[in-house]
Amino acid sequence: MRDEVHVVGLDIAKSVFHVHGADQHGREIVRRKLRRDDVEQFFRVLPSCLVGLEACPGAHFSGRLLRSMGHEVRLIPAQYVRPYVKTNKNDAADAEAICEAVTRPTMRFVPIKEEMQQEILVIHRVRAMLIRQRTQLINAIRGHLAEFGVIGPNRAHNIGLLTVLIEDESEARIPAVARHALRYLVEQLREVKTKLARIDSNLVAVARGSSACRRLMTIPGVGVVTASALVSSMRDPADRKRRHFPRGSDWCPSSPPPIQPFQERLQVHRRQPHHAMVMAG
Repeated sequence: MRDEVHVVGLDIAKSVFHVHGADQHGREIVRRKLRRDDVEQFFRVLPSCLVGLEACPGAHFSGRLLRSMGHEVRLIPAQYVRPYVKTNKNDAADAEAICEAVTRPTMRFVPIKEEMQQEILVIHRVRAMLIRQRTQLINAIRGHLAEFGVIGPNRAHNIGLLTVLIEDESEARIPAVARHALRYLVEQLREVKTKLARIDSNLVAVARGSSACRRLMTIPGVGVVTASALVSSMRDPADRKRRHFPRGSDWCPSSPPPIQPFQERLQVHRRQPHHAMVMAG
């Protein structure tokens, strides 16, 4: 029976996966519920076919694994799968909907990220979370001290002036109990700053080891953070479609367009009909 499977819809989860397989005419051939440990063995004995998955956490790993077995894997955004669900939403119905959606000729797919790309993305997301925590801690320290009339200058780098006051036992404006509690925030803030410095060092090491990052950093204004974010997020150039470049080379021109003289632009504006200017505005 498995020899007739032409396309498979796979609904992934933490523990239980659902498989819906169909032949080239769309007739159901396989409908199974698999434990996570049984999924790899199932697809290893399955002849190469088209496998569709929802683009969700874990989908890129599953896509790389199935692709290494010889299957053609396509990831579909979840919002594009929902219209193909025929009944109440459940895992089996989702697998059937994925199996149907992946065969649509106009369906848009998500490129599978490589492990290196996801590795850099994890660094960026952890870095973003640490920056949010640093901002929360700084705002908390400022807000608590403001209750006792202690106001510090703006900018995050000036928070050191307030931490000095918190640690100064002779500062009479801060009560002892409040000072004891605020020291926890100061310690946590220093720990977050240390972790941020380490994360930035990791990004520098990744950028130096990537030829694509090094090429991007030759562009004026592009540093380690921007270059590594682009490398981890951009899709393969071979996978580009016309819609990604709506105006051809204008999307990324090799040279800036010539500046039109003011008098010439003024003459064009005067020749433009009034109703056209109203519609344009």
